[in-house]
Parts: sequence; structure tokens; C-alpha cells
Amino acid sequence: MISIESVPDASGHFGPYGGMFVPETLMTALQELEREYRAAVADPAFQSELDGLLKNFCGRPTPLYFSERLTGKLGGAKIYLKREDLLHTGAHKINNAIGQILLARRMGKTRIIAETGAGQHGVATATAAARFGLECVIYMGAVDMERQALNVARMKFLGAKVVAVTAGQATLKEAINEAMRDWVTNVRTTHYILGSALGSHPYPMIVRDFHKVIGEETKRQILEREGRLPDQLVACVGGGSNAIGFFHAFLGDAAVRLTGVEAGGEGITRGRHAARFQGGKLGVLQGTKTWLLADDDGQIELTHSVSAGLDYAAIGPEHSYYRDQGRITYDFATDDEALAAFRTLAEVEGIIPALESAHAIAHVIKIAPSLPKESIVIANLSGRGDKDVQQVAEMLL
Repeated sequence: MISIESVPDASGHFGPYGGMFVPETLMTALQELEREYRAAVADPAFQSELDGLLKNFCGRPTPLYFSERLTGKLGGAKIYLKREDLLHTGAHKINNAIGQILLARRMGKTRIIAETGAGQHGVATATAAARFGLECVIYMGAVDMERQALNVARMKFLGAKVVAVTAGQATLKEAINEAMRDWVTNVRTTHYILGSALGSHPYPMIVRDFHKVIGEETKRQILEREGRLPDQLVACVGGGSNAIGFFHAFLGDAAVRLTGVEAGGEGITRGRHAARFQGGKLGVLQGTKTWLLADDDGQIELTHSVSAGLDYAAIGPEHSYYRDQGRITYDFATDDEALAAFRTLAEVEGIIPALESAHAIAHVIKIAPSLPKESIVIANLSGRGDKDVQQVAEMLL
């Protein structure tokens, strides 16, 4: 039996992964964040305020939707979708943004910064900052700004300053670098709302915990609908926040298969994908020890995905830990498979998924036909596809 309460340990490690690999100037801020977080979760007033915002501002609980037509089309397992796409701002990211904005207020921080890839975390952070009247700066790679122009506009309407990052590949990794540089410089007044379950401790723990609500709701809902647990859960994995939040409530249920789907890009060729468990290695990136894509000299490799939110060279340390434990398995979907899934879900169910979520749907389309009709598969539909429509239209229409 996997112990889900023993990780991370007191030093922020998930087995050999995780930890705090940051400049000394950030250690005090991270230690303050951990102290404040632990005090907050023990404070009924904090939890009550968070629960109220999740319900009345964000739109929780989200539905568990039976995909009747997709199930019929594939002819195998019953397929359910956890509809995180129906949350305010259009993705799961608002769960963590609201939780961390409350922490920032407790710490007396008046300025919020964040990184974003697909733009959904940036929109969620800008939304939360606007809700509480805090200054907000979002760092975003210039390449991602081009392919996610709608979300850039949304962030600006919400009052955030969006800073284009042109270094390197000009995608998510570089945006995180710039956000960390800002934080080092302005740490007294600024809180960094990291958007995924990665980076230095305590972020992987905090982000996971603010997203655990996804899996907790899913477990209650499927027991009400079917009277039993599902056979499989499937989620896309970039840094890994939606997946670990979705999976967490089921980690102790050995009969439930958990599958994370990485970005296979144009195929598993160096520099043309972002599937860390396909040819990656152990290393340290942006504050944490985890599985990542690097060359023999330890230099971070180029990555590629049609999905800006999955285009990252490392995976969250908790995912690396559970992969070693054999509790979560990892596969990948290519760009072409994700695009086909995007179109299929739109045409068959009337739901346009985010390109990130389309990777999970691609895996479901692949496995469902060979499963017994009584099997139950739940995919986390982590975001909606409005932000991707223009990009996909240029490819498919």
C-alpha cells in the first residue's frame, strides 16, 4: 500500500526527488511560505474562506460527465469526463491561484508574480489578483504569447502586466527563470504563485494540496453514479498539477489504474517532444530534483509540443516518485494524436478541449475500445479549448 501522507518528508523530498535547490536569498521566503501554509491549513477560518471562494467564485464542484456518444463511438469502456473546463477562467488552475492568493494576503504581500505557458495559470492568477486588488505581473515566453494571444488579452483586461520573455526557446522554462529572478529582487513585497506541482519545496506540496479537491470530488461523484470506483483515471502531465490533484484521492486504491499522458510532440526524437519519461534522466531544474530531458553533459534539451502548457523539460517530483513506486504509469500522445482527439471530442460530444487535455483524451481513445464494456475510465478535462481554437484552425481547417 502506498502511503500518501508520508510525502513529502520534512525536507521536502518525495523519495530521492524534490528538495530545495534555490539561491540562499530565497530560502527565507520559502521557509516563511511553508510556515504560513501549515498554519493556514490548520486554521478553520482560512479553509472556510477558501471553500467559499471555490464554490461561489470559481464554480466548484465541477460535474462528472458521462460521455455517452464517445463511449458509443469507441465501443468499449464507459467514459466519464471530470469537467474542470467549466471552472471560472476555463481550467483547473484557478484552484491553486485562489489558494495561494489567500496565503499571500496572510503574509502581507502586496505584489503577485507568476509564470505561464498556455496562459491559463496566468489568467487564473490575474483573476485572483484582481479579485483582491493586488498588483500582478505575469511572465510568458514570446513564442507562447503568439500562440496564446487570447489569454494574453484576457490577462491584460484583468489588470495584469504581461512581460514577454525572449531568451532561449521563449516558452515556459524561460518564463519561470524570469519570474524567479523577479522574486529574488522583490522578495519582501512579492509572492510568486508557481503554477504547477514543481519547483522548490514547498511548492509541489502546496500546489498538489490546492488541487486535491479534483480527485476528492471525482471519487464521491463516481460512487454516487456507479456505486463503485473507476478502473482507470487518465490525465495529461506537463508539470503535473491537474494530474496529481486528480490522482491523489485514488493513490491508496490499488485496483484503480492511474495514467499520466505526456507530450509526445512530433515523436520521441531529441528536441521534438516533451515526454520526460521517454529518454529523460535524473537532474535538477528550477529548484527541484526530478526527471527531466537533458543531454549527456547535463544541459537541458530543447522541447516541443503543440500544447504550450505541456512544453516543459521537467516533470513534478511527486510524479517521478510514484512512477518509481509503480503506482502511476506514464504514456505519451503525439501532436497529431492530440489534434485528432481535439476534433473528435468537439464533433462527438460538443466539447472543445484544451490542447493539454486533448492529450488525455487521445489516450482514452486509444485504450477504450479494447476494454470491457463494464469498465469505467475517467479522464480529467483540465481545461477548455477556446484559447487554442485559432492555433488549431490554422492546422486543421
